[in-house]
Amino acid sequence: MLLRRIRQFFETRSVMEVDTPHWSRFGVTDVHLENLRITDGGFLLTSPEYPMKRLLAAGSGDIFQLGHVFRRDESGPRHNLEFTMLEWYRVGWDDERLMVEVAELCRSVADEPELAVETVSYREAFERSGLPDPHRAEVALLRACVGKQLNTEAGDWSRDECLDALMALVVEPGLPGDRLVFVTRYPASQAALARHEVVDGVTVGRRFEVYWRGMELANGYWELTDPAEQARRFEADRARRRELGLAEPEVDPNLLAAMEAGLPECAGVALGVDRLLMIALGASDISEVLPFDASRA
Repeated sequence: MLLRRIRQFFETRSVMEVDTPHWSRFGVTDVHLENLRITDGGFLLTSPEYPMKRLLAAGSGDIFQLGHVFRRDESGPRHNLEFTMLEWYRVGWDDERLMVEVAELCRSVADEPELAVETVSYREAFERSGLPDPHRAEVALLRACVGKQLNTEAGDWSRDECLDALMALVVEPGLPGDRLVFVTRYPASQAALARHEVVDGVTVGRRFEVYWRGMELANGYWELTDPAEQARRFEADRARRRELGLAEPEVDPNLLAAMEAGLPECAGVALGVDRLLMIALGASDISEVLPFDASRA
């Protein structure tokens, strides 16, 4: 029923459903994601983003996709190695307009028309939790916060490692659970596929994440369309992966070629369908909403 409601939502808005491959010859460079590599070559995709952007560049117009994606080392009450993702793109939109539609989708498919919405910047979310300004604080101070808040030695942690830990274990649990909470204006270093802008002298990414009832539900961007800048960011990701001793997947030349041909102005978002179903059913473990979780696959 949830999948039918999602499709009906987009049908009434004339957004076309597409079906792109689950496999690619190229992986992702994001240091926070790990592809599953196939023995015969190539990778199972962590998201349909790259092929969907190629369709956008070819003139598809507004599109959405419902399908399975794969992320290595994803396990736990809210994670499964294979899960269902809803991803959609709106041509000519920015992130703020897309956030309105994300809220409309959640209200519609969860049958909660009065569901409240709150928007808070990444900086505001940290400061509400009694943490320093995440954009301006020295790394030493962030490491000290990790040590104090999480009782963890963080003496050699990078800035983003500190911020990720504090976000996941301090900020997120304190967000209101009775409404959709949109966290916006992430650090630029955490928004490699999004446009960047300067706000109060700090460069931030036009990225948002959506939280509901204690769970991260969706991640969206006002998409970067500059191929040269995207290539530079991919190489920066690869350099960081090299520093961390991680595999360095080759940058997908098909995506960059599509951007060179002309990726239209657009905003896109990916939403975890299984988590949305968990919320709708009041489930505490993702295995409760999957017919075959990783332990039974």
